Amino acid sequence: MAVEIARWQSLLEDEEVVYRGLEPARDARTEPLSADLAPAVAASLETSGISALFTHQAEAWEAAKRGENVVVTTGTASGKSLAFNLPVLDAISRAPKTRALYLYPTKALAQDQLRALAGLRVKGVKPAIYDGDTPAERRWQIRRWSNLILTNPDMLHVGVLPHHDRWTDVLHNLRFVIVDEAHVYRGVFGSHVANVLRRLLRLARIYDADPQLLLASATIANAAELAWSLTGEPATVVERDSSPRSEREVVIWNPPLLDPELGQRASPLGEAARLLSQLVSQDLRTICFTKSRKAAELVHRFASERLDVATARRLTPYRAGYTPEQRREIERRLVEGELLGVTATDALELGIDIGLLDCAISVGFPGTVASLRQQWGRAGRRGRGLAVLVASEDALDQFFAREPDALLSRRVEAAILDHANPRILDPHVLAAAFEAPLDEGDAEILGPEALQRAAVLPELEQTAAGYVWKGRDYPAARISLRAGDTDSFSVVDAGSGTLLGLVERDRAFSTVHEGAVYLHLGEQYLVESLDLDARVALVVSASVDWYTQVKKETETAIEEVERSEARLGLELSFGRVSVTEQVIAYARKSTRDGSTIDVVPMLLPEATFETEAVWFCPEPEHLQELERMPVLLGTLHAAEHALIALLPLWAMCDRWDIGGLSTNVHFQTGRPTIFVYDGHVGGVGITSRGFTSFEGWVEDTAHLLARCPCTSGCPSCVQSPKCGNLNEPLDKIGARTLLERMLRS
Repeated sequence: MAVEIARWQSLLEDEEVVYRGLEPARDARTEPLSADLAPAVAASLETSGISALFTHQAEAWEAAKRGENVVVTTGTASGKSLAFNLPVLDAISRAPKTRALYLYPTKALAQDQLRALAGLRVKGVKPAIYDGDTPAERRWQIRRWSNLILTNPDMLHVGVLPHHDRWTDVLHNLRFVIVDEAHVYRGVFGSHVANVLRRLLRLARIYDADPQLLLASATIANAAELAWSLTGEPATVVERDSSPRSEREVVIWNPPLLDPELGQRASPLGEAARLLSQLVSQDLRTICFTKSRKAAELVHRFASERLDVATARRLTPYRAGYTPEQRREIERRLVEGELLGVTATDALELGIDIGLLDCAISVGFPGTVASLRQQWGRAGRRGRGLAVLVASEDALDQFFAREPDALLSRRVEAAILDHANPRILDPHVLAAAFEAPLDEGDAEILGPEALQRAAVLPELEQTAAGYVWKGRDYPAARISLRAGDTDSFSVVDAGSGTLLGLVERDRAFSTVHEGAVYLHLGEQYLVESLDLDARVALVVSASVDWYTQVKKETETAIEEVERSEARLGLELSFGRVSVTEQVIAYARKSTRDGSTIDVVPMLLPEATFETEAVWFCPEPEHLQELERMPVLLGTLHAAEHALIALLPLWAMCDRWDIGGLSTNVHFQTGRPTIFVYDGHVGGVGITSRGFTSFEGWVEDTAHLLARCPCTSGCPSCVQSPKCGNLNEPLDKIGARTLLERMLRS
């Protein structure tokens, strides 16, 4: 053990380490396998080396045996999969015609679970994956013979429910519905999935089935509430983690300050690449999580450049957008130990079994403590582990670097969703009516709001059988559970014609516009053209030392004021707004220090969406001596950025979930106005919580500006990594003055 500690000890002596702490080891608590378990299942477990259950697995087994719905919310690598697999395997072993449907948020997770189930070799269990990669000729076979079907919400939504007549036997014999990684289903995505699950349960009832619900989640604060919100059914919570845990060293790493006056720090991607290369050089298996695809590719590239050729070949990036074949190959190399290091987006933050790892690096706070703990839980599966947070220049990251206890003492968050939001519910009501006529009896499963909406939706017609769909198409096809999935752009190598990857429509204008640098498997490509009609981006191989960031024009229109109150000496409003964005240029920025090389004009089509926002107009006394231009605009802009940076402390979200607009004269208010809006169509409740917590939110933001050591604004306070105006103009002093005056009002 001492030798292993020494392998990373020298790295932690650098001045970049602002916090070091130890999380103690934990011994396992176990119980014998239940005597009630089907003999074939018990034998398979013992053959696989499983002779006992963790006590939380046994607790889940007993609750499921009583017929209760169950949600297991324990830590990473705590055996949650076995907890929900046992009741299913037991039932199928006793009655092979029993059907179970497993729901996973990613295809990779389903692949991993399929491998695990196949490894148990329980007689009579016939698992199969049914997703977008499943060949058409195999789909009818799976519907006919598989009794354990693994899929994802998207496939269930458009590939199963609208065609339920093909799934008669599956639905009639559906005994279990498994929802793994349930904490992922929050916000807009979670609200959609909650409606999809209710549509599934409704159809199961129509086919005389009443499936039992088994959910698994990372550690969250509201597991019972989440289970109810997702399914409309109560569930027994199993949350006392009894699995063993190795001792883990936790480190917060703050990149060195390059320019104290400007607050400029070394690149967190470069620092992460340095750590990754040094750790894998010592044969330490390491995973590095980043917050974007581009970052994952860059860390991989920088780390590879620091290593010899043989070691560099044992590193790979992993992100969404790869072809199915590429994903499977990377997963195989991970599981078999052929890879030493992987840079990943949150596609691997989830519970994929990628083998035994020593170290986990998180580049930037991932937005929630639950996500950070999930990432860090990867470290220490071969003994003592190392978990590192490399702080980015983001204001929230720097807040945590200066106040580590504010991060490490935070309890995990609650996963919030709202399936009854009319903007989300309405299309699912249409889809449900297409699947079967809607009547009053459906209110029990779909919710009373569904019947209320059915009565006013013009696409439905009331008949003796209930509300029915009047159209000729499939209404489910109109609904995107995940932004842009049905409108992906193909990225094609212009030289070879090879499909390199896919980019969602919502990302295409920002990532594969003409002139953009596109990264794939660590290799650089320049986008030659973007065909909006064919949805194809043609790219050519390149080697440059810069990346691209778009410049956008944004306009926000107030659609409806839902709440308005006098707060901090001004009128604070919350309501619905429409946001129109248009990419008008892109900047080329240095990879090493982020400096702007040049700005290239460009004009792409406008995109408009409706969402929720909080906004306010500072009073004249708040802006005294700040009224002249450009001070006024810089003050408002800087305050907007800083408020966005700190809202995640109150709203339990990510900065990238939030947008904003500040203007010296808004066309509706006629006054200087600051908007902060939900970045998701329809809103997910983020700004509603900002409205509720406005005083504390503003106080934290003013404190951030006062504590930041820079002179006139930096990435750690008022500069934003996603600013559509390329962070111009910004006035840190004016913003601090404005917020402090509001607090004194």
